[in-house]
Amino acid sequence: MSEFAAELEERLIRYVAIDTQSDERSTTSPSTQCQFDLLNLLIEELKAIGASDVRMADYGVVLGTIPATAPGDLPVMAWLAHVDTAPAYAAQGVKPVVHRRYDGGKISFADAPELVLSPEQSPYLAERIGDDIITARGTTLLGADDKAGIAIIMTAARHLLANPSIPHGPIRIAFTPDEEIGRGVDARLPADLGAAFAYTLDGAERGEIVYETFSADAALVKITGVSIHPGQAKDKLVNALHLAAKIINTLPHVTLTPETTEGRQGFIHLYEMKGTAATAELKFILRDFERDGLAAQGALMREVCEAIQKTEPRARIDCIITEQYRNMRYWLEEDMTPVELAREACRIAGVEHFSVPIRGGTDGSRLTEKGVPTPNIFTGMAKIHGPLEWVSVQDMVMATKVCVALAGLTARKGKK
Repeated sequence: MSEFAAELEERLIRYVAIDTQSDERSTTSPSTQCQFDLLNLLIEELKAIGASDVRMADYGVVLGTIPATAPGDLPVMAWLAHVDTAPAYAAQGVKPVVHRRYDGGKISFADAPELVLSPEQSPYLAERIGDDIITARGTTLLGADDKAGIAIIMTAARHLLANPSIPHGPIRIAFTPDEEIGRGVDARLPADLGAAFAYTLDGAERGEIVYETFSADAALVKITGVSIHPGQAKDKLVNALHLAAKIINTLPHVTLTPETTEGRQGFIHLYEMKGTAATAELKFILRDFERDGLAAQGALMREVCEAIQKTEPRARIDCIITEQYRNMRYWLEEDMTPVELAREACRIAGVEHFSVPIRGGTDGSRLTEKGVPTPNIFTGMAKIHGPLEWVSVQDMVMATKVCVALAGLTARKGKK
């Protein structure tokens, strides 16, 4: 398996250099044209390695198939990763750097000397001494989320297609756009996949098999004030920005925010605000592991908006809650077979597996809810969505080995 390291490194470096940042303000699918640069490249690469049925769906997902090499009526397994990077931080002009045989010390960034990556900031880094660590240069995120997943899938697919003597069932591949803005799973994707079960390659530390995620909603607060020239504003102006500030100040600050919660605690996160004295908008994400907790957060948002509205009846405050995804555990706990297969694949690959609830979500959350059980498998990425993002090449190698082992299990244990 030593050849995997060079291939994975080359693929990741090439993929992260392509800007694929998504944009929630866009109404197209994909939300940004730049995502096509990688999607189209992946179509060509899938064809080049011998995948069949390669195409791009109308909604921007690239699909392909690794045909079965084992006889019999075997269930279809799918592997997925997303091409877009998070809008939260700069992602244009990514320049990856490989830190060979990491020695356990501090990693500096050529384009941002003030930044330092160390085990104190990222404890998992201490476990990867001796690995080859890839970062960006300090002014952009890296994009290992989720181009590490893409590199792993492409490497595993290339290996299986080049070695048809390895028995396995049919494997579907899907590369999705817009996962970072909650639009990775189109309603048509489950039927187009045609899979009995699937895995997203979008996880973190080596051995992590995720089957429990946040449940998620979005909240948009629109405020319409009364606009007038400030020189004539006495008893007439209703400042939308002042009302926005009141809403923010009324919501919990020392509890129920990302920076004050951990473990199984949920949160309300204000991530964008814009406006003028005339109109303003606040964008929040609501997160909780349980449906009741998520519903309570939505109720709190509405109550706060209604309370501020009552203080100023001349204004209008609208609170719009939109469903995003639900905890995949609700469906997977009814049949843990895909999780158990992933755990066995880890054992075959020599990886110690573990499962913890993750404080986020994946395309697998939506797919599982839509009838395709989809746990999440590790890639080695860490400190995602910011300039300290990093990934271990050796973790990616182990994830590739897990995928190859999973393929073999579909022939040995995957009979319908």
